[in-house]
Amino acid sequence: MSHADDHEGTRRDFLYFATAGTGAVVTGAAVWPLVNQMNPSADVLALSSIRVDVSGVEVGTQITVLWLGKPVFIRRRTQEEIDEARAVNLEDLVDNNARNDNLPVGDDGADQNRAMDEAGEWLVMMGVCTHLGCVPLGDGAGDYDGWFCPCHGSHYDTSGRIRKGPAPANLPVPVAVFEDETTIKLG
Repeated sequence: MSHADDHEGTRRDFLYFATAGTGAVVTGAAVWPLVNQMNPSADVLALSSIRVDVSGVEVGTQITVLWLGKPVFIRRRTQEEIDEARAVNLEDLVDNNARNDNLPVGDDGADQNRAMDEAGEWLVMMGVCTHLGCVPLGDGAGDYDGWFCPCHGSHYDTSGRIRKGPAPANLPVPVAVFEDETTIKLG
């Protein structure tokens, strides 16, 4: 092998590495926009957490807000509704999971694990039936004085727990906290 052949191999190796590096950069530049377009848009990110003023919600009423494209029920329950929810035997529940994103997975479906405050006055839940995604009717609807999904007959109690019908799970409780006495932050 002559001295010229030794330089030729080095030059060839350089061309291979330079071509491979350029190909990797060009491929990355072509793929990046395709991957990046799958990220949430700015308007979706802006709505990933919202603040809701609940100062006008009277005892015994609820409001529905739209969060991440889904309805959220925010109910200020009466003492009668709280007592009714807390009197339920947990063995009678179809789904005995809290379904509360504010608590560890696996907590039981007791009313205390679903309400936002110690007194149980505030209840925040996703307003989507766990059967096929319909929006249940509220204000004491159904056989258990809570919510009723007329599409397929699911009955939820005053704590949003499924009691009767085809729905397999309780209405989920999203991540929510009181920022002050009149503002709830979702997300």
